[in-house]
Amino acid sequence: MGIASVHSMGADDRVRAEAIAWARFSSTTRADDFYAGWLAILCSQLERAEGGLLVLGPDASGSFAPVAFWPNASHDLRHLGAAAQRVLDGREGVILSADGESEPTRDQSAQFGYPIEMAGKLRGAVVVQVGAGADMSLQRSFRLVHWSSAWLIDHLRQQHHEESDARLARIGLATDLAATTLREEGVTVSALAIANELAVRLPCERVSIGLERDGDIELTAISHTAVFNPKMAVARSLAAAMEETLDLDAAIVLPPLDDAPPGAAAHADLARDQRDIAICSVPMRDKHRVIGVVTAERTSGLPFDKETVDLLETIAALLAPIFALKERNERSLWRRLRDSGDEALSRLLGPSHLGLKMVVLTVAALALFFSVYTTTYRVSAKAVLEGQIQRAAVAPFDGHIAESYVRAGDVVRAGQVLCRLDDRDLKLERTRLLSDLDQVQGKLRQAQATQDRGAMAILAAQSKELDAQLALNGDRLARASLVAPFDGVVVSGDLSQLLDTPVEQGKLLFQISPLESYRVILQVDERDISELRANQDGALMLSGLPGQVFPFVVRQITPVSTTQDGLNYFRVEAHLHGSIDRLRPGMEGVGKIEVGRRRLIWIWTHSLFDWLRMWTWKEAP
Repeated sequence: MGIASVHSMGADDRVRAEAIAWARFSSTTRADDFYAGWLAILCSQLERAEGGLLVLGPDASGSFAPVAFWPNASHDLRHLGAAAQRVLDGREGVILSADGESEPTRDQSAQFGYPIEMAGKLRGAVVVQVGAGADMSLQRSFRLVHWSSAWLIDHLRQQHHEESDARLARIGLATDLAATTLREEGVTVSALAIANELAVRLPCERVSIGLERDGDIELTAISHTAVFNPKMAVARSLAAAMEETLDLDAAIVLPPLDDAPPGAAAHADLARDQRDIAICSVPMRDKHRVIGVVTAERTSGLPFDKETVDLLETIAALLAPIFALKERNERSLWRRLRDSGDEALSRLLGPSHLGLKMVVLTVAALALFFSVYTTTYRVSAKAVLEGQIQRAAVAPFDGHIAESYVRAGDVVRAGQVLCRLDDRDLKLERTRLLSDLDQVQGKLRQAQATQDRGAMAILAAQSKELDAQLALNGDRLARASLVAPFDGVVVSGDLSQLLDTPVEQGKLLFQISPLESYRVILQVDERDISELRANQDGALMLSGLPGQVFPFVVRQITPVSTTQDGLNYFRVEAHLHGSIDRLRPGMEGVGKIEVGRRRLIWIWTHSLFDWLRMWTWKEAP
């Protein structure tokens, strides 16, 4: 119907058209019919209306689109688009001439435009063109459009509430299913519970869930079926349909929706074999990976609409991470190791993770360098200094300590007195022996004068005995003072706190070591003793002289081990070279013995591999 026919429409035709418009407006359940009826009623209320356009939105991309035309969609109303755009841009009513550029006069056609707003948000615009000579009152026209828009806004609000309720219902269903999945133990049990719940809530004759295994779909659960054979015809058909969804990575609906992907051959075969009137398969996507597919089937009722497909996609998106987590927790050790390796390999060879690639390349380069680079391998061991010779000063007889002149650490000279034992008893004994000797010699002289040979023999023997006792007494008196046998340092012994205490004959009082001759005693771990040989060079660093290194050469490796801190150590003796002026016996440090050149990576890892070989040998049957 053109514009001319609208002007020439009779009264009966207008009444009939208005009745049809009211019927579409008041009784229809379709939004398109409601918008068309509303626009027709509005245009019938405006004098000499020639055409109308209703634009609503915004959609997901923020665009507005025409939803109703008057008198019909075939009529060219593109000239009203400019006025609609101005209304949307300015969010206020406009009145323009028919060309859309200037304000109209009474002799020109005019375009009225008015914004549609709901809760402060722009939802669209309505534009009506009226013929020349019409009532050009801006206030009356805008008032009529304003009152009429209340019906449209109420309808949009009802749509909004219905969409919100549907969204809340979908969220509630998805939350209930997620709770069911978390409550059930095991992937198979959870999948069966979800399939049963979806079959009742959607409703569907059958809901199936399959999970991805190495690029294929493994049918995991079929609603209301506790046990099934994967080789059954229905199981194979379902698996084929799910793999089709996995390959396309998109929802497949049969009968297809407007935006359904092509190539649903497996779904068509499933529908033919199972006599389904509708099938919907949606992928379960965890991050960027499809972990499974949910397939719903109906053998009666209505096909799957866009809302149901959206609900299934929402449920699949919510359940996918939960199923993925359950699968990861139920994996075997071998599967965990393989998945970890695949993930690491994908990160390493994929297009992203540049930092990881740099780290791996750096580690590989270092490992290659350490595998070919050789350096001197040195065995480390705890070391202590000892004198080459150690002389003991012991108690010469039983007695008491009278005086002590040195203690450990003191440097002494040959002949220097170290300590003195109490000799008062020895001196008293010497006086007694001298007195007894004088008496015996007097008696001997008398016997000689009387020529008493028997008495002479006895007294001569007694005289010799007393001479021997005097000699022994003199020797003890001489040894009462202990002297240093040579120049050296006192290694052990401190009698300053033991004055007047008794000592037994042979008790060790001091140890003295010479200053010009030392040896190094190293405690080498038994794991390294096989590397050592005599005459190997080494170096010593002492705790008391950390800034100086003393070279030495290995002289002897003793075959006797000692246990310390649960480990076995062998005693290795070495001879020092170079200046030893600042050294003292008993100083401790760390010695390192050079045993040859080895690869650097072997030096760092041979202890670990030796332990592993030993452990493997012990645990092997």
